[in-house]
Parts: sequence; structure tokens; C-alpha cells
Amino acid sequence: MAGLIDRLNADKKPSEKSGFIDTAITREVTGFERLKEKVHSKLIDDMPQTIMNEANQDKKRAMLRDRILSTAQEEGQKLNIVLSSRDLETLSQHLLDDMIGFGPIQKLLDQEEISEVMVNGPFQIYIERKGKLILTDVKFKDNDHVMRIIERIVAPIGRRIDESVPYVDARLPDGSRVNAIIPPLALNGPTITIRKFKKEALGIEDMVRFGTLTAEMAEFLKACIKVRLNVVVSGGTGSGKTTTLNILSSFIPEDERIITCEDAAELQLRQPHVVRLETRPANIEGKGAVPMRELIKNTLRMRPERVIVGECRGGEALDMLQAMNTGHDGSLTTGHANTPRDMLARLETMVLMAGMDLPVRAIREQIASAVHMIVQQSRLKDGSRKITYLTEIQGMEGDKIVMQDIFKFEQSGIDDKGKIIGRLKPTGIRPKFASKFEESGIHLAANIFTDTAKGW
Repeated sequence: MAGLIDRLNADKKPSEKSGFIDTAITREVTGFERLKEKVHSKLIDDMPQTIMNEANQDKKRAMLRDRILSTAQEEGQKLNIVLSSRDLETLSQHLLDDMIGFGPIQKLLDQEEISEVMVNGPFQIYIERKGKLILTDVKFKDNDHVMRIIERIVAPIGRRIDESVPYVDARLPDGSRVNAIIPPLALNGPTITIRKFKKEALGIEDMVRFGTLTAEMAEFLKACIKVRLNVVVSGGTGSGKTTTLNILSSFIPEDERIITCEDAAELQLRQPHVVRLETRPANIEGKGAVPMRELIKNTLRMRPERVIVGECRGGEALDMLQAMNTGHDGSLTTGHANTPRDMLARLETMVLMAGMDLPVRAIREQIASAVHMIVQQSRLKDGSRKITYLTEIQGMEGDKIVMQDIFKFEQSGIDDKGKIIGRLKPTGIRPKFASKFEESGIHLAANIFTDTAKGW
């Protein structure tokens, strides 16, 4: 007997057939849905303690799967519903995902090539694959179903979400970053955005292979980190800032004490001496919050040699700049901006958000003396990610911060497949801090800053 899902798909037009298993299952399948609800209810009411107490997740999943299949067969006989072995497997997969996974989106999270999952209410789920957004056929049952998955995400890390706190930043057990926002703020229903965590951290060689930067730029960046330059990674949402920050952090020597501060911990530092700190939201009484500013201030009492702030969004930028200016050279952070010059304007705005009544010139002097270089990361229209500028901060000239591009991406056109054609190249300008390389015994290729260097 053909599987129930196969029979349904056979009746569909080709355009209606899904590349994914439709986890909501077509509403006409009343028998399948009825059985699934019955099995789910039965398992909740009568779950063996041995399964609940099993610590090994793989073993727990196998035990629960066997229990689901046996219960489905028992309840199917009572309801006079006969499913094929394939349909039983599909039912068990749905229930496993619902009970110990993240529901319908678990299948998307398991696919390595998917980099982001976006749930816009229960019936519209997008993914990002190779830089492009794609609408899937995956669905939740209703708003309550989405809310149950959100609760499962936030509860283990002590976060909460309800009408009084209708949005939350969290992370999955594998480190994937999650943002959730619920009604009444989210008009389409509960919304989840998951930036997936790569199981294998990318290296600088991978970025060169992907065309994100050139081998010369990679050598230059490695030298910048080793000589303890303060670097800000700038870019738009989804441009790859955190990935770049991770890779830059990998060049920090292993004998240095590194302290990281993040809203949701996702950095993957491999050095042995790393202290990871994470902000904390207010509790149900509105107390106990530990914002990023307090975290950075405390960090400076912990004898750090490098301070890495996952992202500067507000007044903590002032504390980060002060750390960079007070003996913590080689510190790193990221910020949202579309160009290096925009990043400087953002830093000014964020410093003002700290509530300090500082003149603009004083803020700019603080920035110019603290930040040595901006790494501009961009996601281009074809979905590719590139480091489009490596820009040196050279100091002040009057009331203006002087900047100089060292490397930049030069676009020359678009091919017939919509891919952007261009080249990453040096500008021919040698940075003022280049003398630090020689002082530290780092000898870069003589032509690295000239346009005769190998391009991309």
C-alpha cells in the first residue's frame, strides 16, 4: 500500500509538491492528525520514568521512538486507522521533533546548508541557503504550537517570554543564536529568527576559498591581531560579522588571557585561557538585570589582556573604547553599519547613548585614539559575503577623523547568472601602523600593499 503522504502528493500539482516534509500535514488527512494527537496525548499522560530520566539523548530518542511506534499501532487499532510503515515513521518523526526537538523546524535546523531559519507566525517559514531567502512548506499547527517551541528554547537558559517581556534573545544547545518576539508586538503571530551555529568553525583558509577575502588580506589581518591592533568589524545584518570576529580571534596567541562579553554567547574561541561572560535580563520582578555596560566594567577588574565584545549596540561602546584606550590593546568588537565611515558615526551615537555629556570632538578623539582599523563585511546582492574594506583610522585632522582604505572590493559588473563580478585589491597605501609589524618580527610580502599583488 502506497504511503499516505505519497497518495496526497500524487493528487497535487507539481508546483504544490514540497521539497520538505510538510510537518503540518494537509488538513484533509483527518485520520493521520487524529492519531497523532491521540498518541501525543497518551505519551504525555503515560510516559515511562525510564525514558524521562535517560541522560543520553541518542538513547532517549531511540527509546521514545519505539514507544511512539508501539503506541501508534495500539491507538490506530482502537480508532480503526491503518497507516503504512512509512507513514508510521513520519508520524514518529513529527512527535519526536515536537517532544524533544524544536517541532516542525527541527528538520530545517538539521540541514547543514541552511544558515538561518525565520518563522513568521505559524504558517510562513523561510530559510536562508547560500545567501538567498527561500519560502518552505513547513508549518506549525497554530500560534500555541509556536509558543511551546519558544518556551522550550528559552526555559533551559533561564530566559522568559510573555506579555510583560514580549521579546527575548536566546541560544540553542548547539550555540545557534535565537531571537523571538510574540504578540501583541508581532502581528503575524509568534516570530522566531534562528542564526544557525556551524558545527565546525570556519578558518581564514575557508574565507579565502569562498572569495570573502584574498590570501594577502588574510596575512595582513593575522598580523594586525598579533601586533595587538584594536579592530571593529562592521557590517549589516547577516553579513557575517560574528564569523569574521571568530576567525580574527583565532589569531590571538594562546598565552594571553581573553575575556568575552556577549548578549547571547556564540563565539567559538579555542584558546585555553578564555573567560566567557553573558548578559542577564531582568527577572519576573524586573530586577537582577546585568547589561553589557556592567559586564564590560567588571571585565576590566579581571586582568584581561584582550577584551572581545560580541556586539556594541548602545552605551557600552563608551566602555569598550575606554578599555581599548587603557592598556587593553588588541581588543575586538562588532557593530552595525554599511560603510567604515558610517561605523564611526554609529560609534559616536552609541557613546552619546551612554548618557555622558561629551562634546562631539572629545568623542571623536576617543574613537580615533582607540580604534586602529575597521573591517567592513558586506552581503552583496547575489548573496555572497565579502570583506569590502580594510580601513585604517589614522587620527584627527581638525574636527574630523581621518581614514584610509588599505584594501577594498571593486565591483566591475554582473554575469549572466546574476553573480557579482569584482576584485579585492590593495589601494597602494601602506598603513601608518605597518612599522609595528617589523618591530614584532612579522615580515609581510613586499608587494602586499601594491596592486601588483595577486588579486581575487
